[in-house]
Amino acid sequence: MAAAAAAHAFASSRRAFVAVSVAAVPAMAAGAAFAQPAARPAGAAALEEVVVTATRVDESGFELPVSIDRVDRRAIREDQPRVNLSETLNRVPGVVVQNRQNYAQDLQVSSRGFGARSTFGVRGVRLIADGIPATMPDGQGQTATFSLGSADRIEVLRGPFSSLYGNAAGGVIQILTADGPPRPTVSGGLIAGSYDTWKLATELGGTSGHGGYLADLSHFETGGYRDHSAARRDHLNAKVKSRTGAGAVTLVVNSLDQPEAEDPLGLTAAQVVADRRQAGTNALAFNTRKSVTQTQLGVTWDHDLSAAERIEARAYGGDRQVTQYLAIPLLVQAGPRHSGGVVDLDRGYGGIGLRFTRTGGIAGGRYTASVGVDHDRMDEHRVGLVNDLGVAGAVKRNEDNTVASTDIYAQAQWRIGGRWTLLAGLRHSRVEFESTDYFITAANPNDSGSRDYSRTSSALGVSYEAIPALSVYASAGRGFETPTFAELAYRPDGATGLNFALQPALSIHRELGAKARIGERMRANVVLFRADVTDEIVVDRAAGGRTTYKNASKTRREGIEFEGDTRLGGGFEAGLAWTLLDARFEQAFTSGAPPVAVREGNRLPGVPPRVLHGGLAWRHAATGFHAGVEGRHSGKIYVNDANTAFAPAYTVWNLRAGFEQRGRDWRISEFARIDNVTGTRYIGSVIVSEANARYYEPAPTRNFLVGVQASLRF
Repeated sequence: MAAAAAAHAFASSRRAFVAVSVAAVPAMAAGAAFAQPAARPAGAAALEEVVVTATRVDESGFELPVSIDRVDRRAIREDQPRVNLSETLNRVPGVVVQNRQNYAQDLQVSSRGFGARSTFGVRGVRLIADGIPATMPDGQGQTATFSLGSADRIEVLRGPFSSLYGNAAGGVIQILTADGPPRPTVSGGLIAGSYDTWKLATELGGTSGHGGYLADLSHFETGGYRDHSAARRDHLNAKVKSRTGAGAVTLVVNSLDQPEAEDPLGLTAAQVVADRRQAGTNALAFNTRKSVTQTQLGVTWDHDLSAAERIEARAYGGDRQVTQYLAIPLLVQAGPRHSGGVVDLDRGYGGIGLRFTRTGGIAGGRYTASVGVDHDRMDEHRVGLVNDLGVAGAVKRNEDNTVASTDIYAQAQWRIGGRWTLLAGLRHSRVEFESTDYFITAANPNDSGSRDYSRTSSALGVSYEAIPALSVYASAGRGFETPTFAELAYRPDGATGLNFALQPALSIHRELGAKARIGERMRANVVLFRADVTDEIVVDRAAGGRTTYKNASKTRREGIEFEGDTRLGGGFEAGLAWTLLDARFEQAFTSGAPPVAVREGNRLPGVPPRVLHGGLAWRHAATGFHAGVEGRHSGKIYVNDANTAFAPAYTVWNLRAGFEQRGRDWRISEFARIDNVTGTRYIGSVIVSEANARYYEPAPTRNFLVGVQASLRF
């Protein structure tokens, strides 16, 4: 992978979490090198060594003082529809990815409790695809553009070092597209399942001369589990990589077309009991829906200046168009200071980055040091119109918004005496917001304005390899998180214009962990962590289609993460990921109208206090058959700051199995899976602090999926 942002995962930890992988446990990612014995029992393959892009270069993660997990290609692809990150990332401890069953609002992603309050898209967690940010400079991102069909691996970073990737406090999720295969290969696949869900995909790749290419094209449709939740998605992801002497140039093209994705909205508790599959209030009357079209082109370049020095660069640009119809009563929309029920966005974005890396020896140790600069910018034209029962009406808002971020960073790793490793980094970020208002009337004054945020983030960690099979580490760091444009959109006093009084949330992170390699077939990681936040951004008021935010409280997030996986004899594989998280407000405050007291000690909404994910799989190499079972448990989740309502705890079980047939130049595989095999009725995700108590988004009961894929090499 190439340039600046390509590196993301500042990290360590191994990953694999075999757990659910019905057919195979993914290779563990904290992977460090380990000795290979002369012989091993039949059917008990060793876990592979795994490298991660930790100090912005490929590194074995075992000795690094950071928490990073890696999900490999087999876990992403095998027996999966490859549509949503929730299929695989829930096996990563500390990370919660909830499928809303609502393609108009994207997935709900949180890391150690950061990002849980987002009502749409992803915030608090930075997203990167092939070195190119999938998070805008204001901190808001989308996972829908991630191409799982062509992914080689996903890396997930949590803890202090995630702040060195810019405007995000919770972590970093990076997806990396596979290189083209050595020989020209074409493949195609079809899946079909419950609720009129189906996907057709084709992939073409190969190598020519010094370059390789891979293109993945897919068409996905679903009728949706709930009423008014149908969606269609066409997705293209293509990568061309050319090696040029001492370097490489990589071109990535990504295009997403998701027209008229229906939005079923949230349900009240009473509506869930009456009919969990119904659409929410006014969803049908106002035909709530969202259309998204996005096209992006990115290029990364890396070049070895010498055996010890390397330079990397990236540049990208894209266009995103969004039209969304919201369910807001016409009487409210008619108000002189309301921006309507239709959002029409035309957004252009892009950025550049440059990084220099040097490796060498100093004081008897080995170091890797990098310095770099990133600049990212987003320009959008936003229009708000009245939603006249599903038809766009009068203009109520018209403005240009710009947000740009400039970041300068430096980081270094120093390996001392073969056992000690120091890791340190600094990043100075400046984020500039500007809004130009064109909708000026007697009731709507000129609301143009601007606001700048700047902060220096830092992180320091040390690890010690006590014995070759055990590494312990500690790290600490400071981060910050600006408001997004969505959170700045309205002022709490009801006046027009952006809420530039919002301050960034500042955080201090600490963690203490250990990584163990037990023989060649077992790995385990455990980490204790704590994050303290001041000026936490919380919901102030939510009414009439408007949600306003304020800085209200100090919060604390602390807990423990554990994961382990093993490859047993007889073709068995097993894994476990377990998270305990205590996330609370440390100061009392009030919110809402009329004001509601939020007591000190209340739990942060949207954050489960415990999550357990585990699985057992069996593979018969001679016949190409595999089968597995996985389970997931989540504790109850409060849905508002006052903790007056919650979604109950749940446990679900999934089964899956598959076959594979191979020839010299061809391969065919089939699979079937049953999710929620016991038919448990549970709430899959929640809408935090929803104005009308429509907090709940029910998950499907028992559902199935079958698929077939074939590939041919030339």
